Amino acid sequence: MEPRTSVIENRLKNINRIIAVASGKGGVGKSMVASTLALHLSQHGYRVGLLDLDLYGPSSHIILGVKNTFPKEEKGIIPPTVHGISFMSIVYFTEEKPSPFRGIDISNIILELLAITQWGRLDFLIIDMPPGIGDETLDVIRYIKRSEFLVVTTPSKVAMGAVSKLLTMLIELKKPVLGIIENMTITKSSFIEHEVQRLQVRYLGKIHFDHTLEESIGNPDALSQTHVMKDLSKILQKIKL
Repeated sequence: MEPRTSVIENRLKNINRIIAVASGKGGVGKSMVASTLALHLSQHGYRVGLLDLDLYGPSSHIILGVKNTFPKEEKGIIPPTVHGISFMSIVYFTEEKPSPFRGIDISNIILELLAITQWGRLDFLIIDMPPGIGDETLDVIRYIKRSEFLVVTTPSKVAMGAVSKLLTMLIELKKPVLGIIENMTITKSSFIEHEVQRLQVRYLGKIHFDHTLEESIGNPDALSQTHVMKDLSKILQKIKL
């Protein structure tokens, strides 16, 4: 039996809700949604943690402008507080270098991050999930049993095809799915909404493509004023976050 499993349960016991922001593939804006979600909750007075588990392409630290802050060692690792958010990412250990992880290494890294991180008492822990439905996603499902899933797609048929596989897996495993966010929309197409309804999952709404978003990356104050944050805030009201 993996001894770190019981350690993980102890690390997470004082967290009220764990929300995993997932997608069936990369490039749909999952990290942006996870980061702005954490920022939104923090700005509304909640105690929030953000864990970036996208091992190959971590980007939450770029989105939030995390600089010159590092975890502390004290019977584990205590995440630094960034813009009111307890933040942990693989970048603290890889230092932005390429990370060609393979096979069992991936599971060990996820296990280790979950086992050593001391979150303390939180209202929400937001997890920026690895893309796809590979071992990384299955490991999170296995080791963080209380995860609720918020799934992100774009209006693309290709993206929705991959997301459908993720949703099917989550439904089969009886994992709670809060709903689907359609990100970076430009047209008024209802294709995604119809596909989500077919899968009997809740369609939460659209985050419209924002031409000014790139200028706000790295600046949480500016990020809070974007249309992305405004659209996300409306969506979160539907699931009472």
